[in-house]
Amino acid sequence: TAVNDVWTYDFVFDRAMSGKQIKMLNLIDEYTRECLAVEVGTSITSLKVREVLERVCRKRGYPKAIRSDNGSEFIGQSVNQWLVEKNICPIFIEPGKPWQNGKCESFNGKMRDELLSREWFRSINEAKVVIESWRKFYNEERPHSSLGYLTPSEFRGKQLSSELMSIGNLKRNNLLAFQ
Repeated sequence: TAVNDVWTYDFVFDRAMSGKQIKMLNLIDEYTRECLAVEVGTSITSLKVREVLERVCRKRGYPKAIRSDNGSEFIGQSVNQWLVEKNICPIFIEPGKPWQNGKCESFNGKMRDELLSREWFRSINEAKVVIESWRKFYNEERPHSSLGYLTPSEFRGKQLSSELMSIGNLKRNNLLAFQ
């Protein structure tokens, strides 16, 4: 119902031209549909998941909850300890029911259709650059019908402006009440 209420994350896999596996961790804000991060590597451990979460939270604030499947990277001690420390509620979907993580699955499908099915990466470094460029396009230029044809960045900005106006009105009303 608001920015940073629930984030969701999941993995997507692809292969480089050499046949080497490319693993991507996609982190999404469910409300704004913003892709907060795509971590690209050949292997992404639970410790790396924790590092990505911490990096994004330093910029964006902390979510109230985070949704995922029961993959070892998401249920590992490193991530769970961090979630407890930061008072973030983990929401685990039932095994074999990806539709319970619909916002991330939708993003993954768009990423596959619009990017991964159209690109052949020569290296992990090339994949990182191209995928980050697409992530910025997705957030800042690609309108979403579910967001009233705003981009995720525009939608987030509009929501944050509304929240600031509400806080300002609340403060003004409180001042009037005390006079």
